[in-house]
Amino acid sequence: MERSKVTVSEKEIARQREYAAKMRGIIGMQGLAAHIRTYGCQQNEADSERLAGMAEEMGYRITEHAEDADLILVNTCAVREHAELKALSITGQFKHLKAKRPHLLIGICGCMVTQEHRKEDIKHKYPYVDFLFGTGMLYKFPEILYNAYHSGTRSFYIDDTEGNIAEGIPVRRESSFKAWVSIMYGCNNFCTYCVVPYVRGRERSRAKEDILAEIKELADAGYREITLLGQNVNSYGKDLGTGYEFPDLLEDICKIQGEFLVRFMTSHPKDATKRLIDVIADNPKMAKQFHLPLQSGNNRVLEIMNRHYTREHYLELVDYMKERIPEIAITTDIIVGFPTETEEEFEDTLDMLRRVQYDNIYSFIYSKRAGTPAAKMEGQIPADVQGARFSRLLEVQNAISHARNEVYEGKIVRVLVEGRSKTDDTKLTGRTERNRLVHFEGDDSLIGQFADILVTGAQTHSMTGELKK
Repeated sequence: MERSKVTVSEKEIARQREYAAKMRGIIGMQGLAAHIRTYGCQQNEADSERLAGMAEEMGYRITEHAEDADLILVNTCAVREHAELKALSITGQFKHLKAKRPHLLIGICGCMVTQEHRKEDIKHKYPYVDFLFGTGMLYKFPEILYNAYHSGTRSFYIDDTEGNIAEGIPVRRESSFKAWVSIMYGCNNFCTYCVVPYVRGRERSRAKEDILAEIKELADAGYREITLLGQNVNSYGKDLGTGYEFPDLLEDICKIQGEFLVRFMTSHPKDATKRLIDVIADNPKMAKQFHLPLQSGNNRVLEIMNRHYTREHYLELVDYMKERIPEIAITTDIIVGFPTETEEEFEDTLDMLRRVQYDNIYSFIYSKRAGTPAAKMEGQIPADVQGARFSRLLEVQNAISHARNEVYEGKIVRVLVEGRSKTDDTKLTGRTERNRLVHFEGDDSLIGQFADILVTGAQTHSMTGELKK
């Protein structure tokens, strides 16, 4: 893919700033508010931070309450049907707000609306939605909103690009100490169950200079944790043709001055290398945690998933990680009930859980995605069988996760304090370098800082502790 086809020109970005200035002139002192609702992955969250940045540049203030908003934007996900239905459900609930406030503008963006059948659904079943646009047109949000504000007609933008990279978009970050940084977009892998290549386009990497400049700015501002994002970060740089790849980028990031941890997601096992693992092992700024999606522990299932690795290759990577970083935390993704998966093949997945000893897994029951090869496969697994296997998977992993946490009882761990616990607001929540949650009593002044915690108890998905002073 030619870079000229994917890089948005400075002239075009300047044109969008002109639209933002026009909107700011219109909004003026009206004090209008925008509400952005996000579904899906961390990439969507990063996209929403840019949408919020553009909304602020146009004169909106950001509100957490939809009922107070003059603009509502729903940023959607298409990876699983549940996420799509949830986004459509919340959009349906906004109908009554539109009835009360006719001037309210409602837009839908993101991966879901890049699919033709969903776009048609919204066009015909959600007449109160004013506009929609896909992931490749995010940078055009000022122009899209300007047109919606003036035209009085509904707009449905067709994203016919191969994907793009737009630098210089304003960002309104949700956190003052944790940041998402997208290093690449899109995917070339075409796993048979996944819509990402269809809704986010082909892989395209940002220039290293732009990434390093963004991270230096974050480090200078005191950010403590930076997570690099991409559908497959391990293939970063391959489209640039310079020989500069993901391990090189990590080494350069670790040279930036500042006290911060670096994480990344998501990795594809077929592109993970021993050199990447060495970079993690050798650099103190790299979090000693690796998210390595397995999806299935059976080679035949991996083949029909189009994953391009075997369980043997996967275990070689894991063994090398544990050799170089003995206390590394390994997490993964698992799909349960993929078409034609037999009981014996599912047992291979359970065997991998026991052999790898994952700290945590993100597990999902297989969900048909329109337009993917797996949706048309024969041998779809009945829902009751999928559910039973899912329960067994969680039973095995929960026991492993609990045991992995128990090892830390009586030890002191360093955490980045994230805020008040969602389940007990009398306690703070911190996350260790190895991505374990720890709940403890403490003052709000600790939020955004590193703290040492004595672990006093272990649960399946978190730990409890005491602040060491």
